[in-house]
Amino acid sequence: MNIHRLIIKLLALSVVLAFGLFISGCSSDKSKTEMSEESDMPDFVKDAPVRVKEAYQYAMDHPDELAKYPCYCGCGNMGHQSNLSCFIKPENFGYESHAAGCGICVDIAQDVMRLKGEGQSSPQIRNYVDAKYSAFGPSTDTPFPTE
Repeated sequence: MNIHRLIIKLLALSVVLAFGLFISGCSSDKSKTEMSEESDMPDFVKDAPVRVKEAYQYAMDHPDELAKYPCYCGCGNMGHQSNLSCFIKPENFGYESHAAGCGICVDIAQDVMRLKGEGQSSPQIRNYVDAKYSAFGPSTDTPFPTE
Protein backbone atom coordinates (compact mmCIF):
# COMPACT_ATOMS: atom_id res chain seq x y z
CA MET A 1 0.00 0.00 0.00
CA ASN A 2 2.86 2.43 0.80
CA ILE A 3 4.46 1.80 -2.59
CA HIS A 4 1.11 2.53 -4.26
CA ARG A 5 0.91 5.93 -2.48
CA LEU A 6 4.50 6.72 -3.40
CA ILE A 7 3.82 5.96 -7.07
CA ILE A 8 0.72 8.19 -7.04
CA LYS A 9 2.67 11.03 -5.41
CA LEU A 10 5.50 10.69 -7.93
CA LEU A 11 3.04 10.69 -10.82
CA ALA A 12 1.31 13.77 -9.44
CA LEU A 13 4.65 15.52 -8.98
CA SER A 14 5.66 14.58 -12.53
CA VAL A 15 2.44 16.03 -13.92
CA VAL A 16 2.92 19.27 -11.98
CA LEU A 17 6.54 19.61 -13.14
CA ALA A 18 5.63 18.83 -16.75
CA PHE A 19 2.86 21.43 -16.64
CA GLY A 20 5.25 23.99 -15.16
CA LEU A 21 7.79 23.37 -17.92
CA PHE A 22 5.05 23.61 -20.53
CA ILE A 23 3.81 26.92 -19.15
CA SER A 24 7.28 28.43 -18.90
CA GLY A 25 8.05 27.34 -22.46
CA CYS A 26 4.89 28.99 -23.74
CA SER A 27 5.44 32.26 -21.94
CA SER A 28 7.24 35.05 -23.68
CA ASP A 29 9.51 37.79 -22.54
CA LYS A 30 7.41 40.74 -23.68
CA SER A 31 10.32 43.14 -23.92
CA LYS A 32 12.20 40.81 -26.26
CA THR A 33 9.29 39.88 -28.52
CA GLU A 34 8.17 43.47 -28.91
CA MET A 35 11.59 44.84 -29.77
CA SER A 36 13.36 45.03 -33.11
CA GLU A 37 16.42 42.92 -33.68
CA GLU A 38 19.68 44.65 -32.79
CA SER A 39 21.25 43.24 -35.96
CA ASP A 40 18.99 45.55 -37.99
CA MET A 41 20.39 48.63 -36.28
CA PRO A 42 23.19 50.88 -37.52
CA ASP A 43 26.55 50.87 -35.74
CA PHE A 44 25.86 54.12 -33.88
CA VAL A 45 22.99 52.31 -32.13
CA LYS A 46 24.71 48.94 -31.74
CA ASP A 47 27.69 50.64 -30.09
CA ALA A 48 25.54 52.77 -27.77
CA PRO A 49 24.70 52.08 -24.11
CA VAL A 50 21.80 49.72 -23.38
CA ARG A 51 19.39 52.56 -22.51
CA VAL A 52 19.98 54.13 -25.92
CA LYS A 53 19.50 50.80 -27.74
CA GLU A 54 16.26 50.18 -25.84
CA ALA A 55 14.97 53.63 -26.78
CA TYR A 56 15.77 53.07 -30.47
CA GLN A 57 14.14 49.65 -30.36
CA TYR A 58 11.03 51.14 -28.77
CA ALA A 59 10.92 53.88 -31.41
CA MET A 60 11.12 51.34 -34.23
CA ASP A 61 8.49 49.08 -32.71
CA HIS A 62 6.11 51.77 -31.40
CA PRO A 63 6.45 54.78 -33.72
CA ASP A 64 2.83 55.86 -33.28
CA GLU A 65 3.31 55.99 -29.52
CA LEU A 66 6.49 58.10 -29.46
CA ALA A 67 4.98 60.45 -32.06
CA LYS A 68 2.48 61.57 -29.38
CA TYR A 69 5.10 63.22 -27.18
CA PRO A 70 7.30 66.27 -27.66
CA CYS A 71 11.02 66.41 -27.23
CA TYR A 72 12.49 69.16 -25.08
CA CYS A 73 16.13 69.13 -26.19
CA GLY A 74 15.64 72.01 -28.62
CA CYS A 75 15.59 69.79 -31.69
CA GLY A 76 12.49 71.48 -33.07
CA ASN A 77 14.83 73.84 -34.95
CA MET A 78 16.14 70.74 -36.76
CA GLY A 79 12.65 70.07 -38.10
CA HIS A 80 11.74 67.45 -35.52
CA GLN A 81 8.01 67.09 -34.89
CA SER A 82 8.04 64.83 -31.81
CA ASN A 83 10.28 62.57 -29.73
CA LEU A 84 9.98 60.00 -32.52
CA SER A 85 11.81 62.34 -34.91
CA CYS A 86 14.90 62.09 -32.70
CA PHE A 87 15.13 58.36 -33.44
CA ILE A 88 13.53 57.79 -36.85
CA LYS A 89 13.84 59.75 -40.09
CA PRO A 90 10.35 60.35 -41.47
CA GLU A 91 11.33 60.55 -45.13
CA ASN A 92 12.73 57.02 -45.41
CA PHE A 93 11.90 55.40 -42.06
CA GLY A 94 15.59 55.00 -41.36
CA TYR A 95 17.45 55.67 -38.15
CA GLU A 96 18.13 59.26 -37.07
CA SER A 97 21.45 59.57 -35.24
CA HIS A 98 20.43 62.57 -33.11
CA ALA A 99 19.08 60.62 -30.11
CA ALA A 100 22.23 58.48 -29.87
CA GLY A 101 23.99 61.52 -28.44
CA CYS A 102 21.12 63.19 -26.59
CA GLY A 103 20.20 62.13 -23.08
CA ILE A 104 16.96 64.12 -23.04
CA CYS A 105 15.62 62.31 -26.11
CA VAL A 106 16.52 58.93 -24.64
CA ASP A 107 15.14 59.79 -21.19
CA ILE A 108 11.79 60.84 -22.67
CA ALA A 109 11.55 57.62 -24.69
CA GLN A 110 12.48 55.56 -21.62
CA ASP A 111 9.82 57.34 -19.55
CA VAL A 112 7.18 56.75 -22.24
CA MET A 113 8.12 53.07 -22.43
CA ARG A 114 7.96 52.68 -18.64
CA LEU A 115 4.74 54.63 -18.13
CA LYS A 116 2.98 52.88 -21.02
CA GLY A 117 4.04 49.56 -19.49
CA GLU A 118 2.48 50.70 -16.21
CA GLY A 119 -0.82 51.25 -18.03
CA GLN A 120 -0.91 55.04 -18.10
CA SER A 121 -2.87 56.72 -20.88
CA SER A 122 -1.23 58.85 -23.54
CA PRO A 123 -2.61 62.12 -22.06
CA GLN A 124 -1.28 61.13 -18.62
CA ILE A 125 2.13 60.37 -20.11
CA ARG A 126 2.10 63.65 -22.05
CA ASN A 127 1.37 65.60 -18.86
CA TYR A 128 4.25 63.78 -17.14
CA VAL A 129 6.66 64.51 -20.01
CA ASP A 130 5.65 68.18 -20.14
CA ALA A 131 6.03 68.59 -16.37
CA LYS A 132 9.37 66.79 -16.16
CA TYR A 133 11.14 68.13 -19.26
CA SER A 134 9.71 71.58 -20.08
CA ALA A 135 12.47 73.29 -18.09
CA PHE A 136 15.15 71.84 -20.37
CA GLY A 137 14.27 73.78 -23.48
CA PRO A 138 11.68 74.51 -26.12
CA SER A 139 9.53 71.59 -27.16
CA THR A 140 8.78 70.25 -30.57
CA ASP A 141 5.37 71.29 -31.89
CA THR A 142 3.62 68.04 -31.00
CA PRO A 143 -0.19 68.00 -30.72
CA PHE A 144 -1.63 66.82 -27.39
CA PRO A 145 -2.81 63.18 -27.71
CA THR A 146 -6.54 62.51 -27.50
CA GLU A 147 -6.27 58.92 -26.29
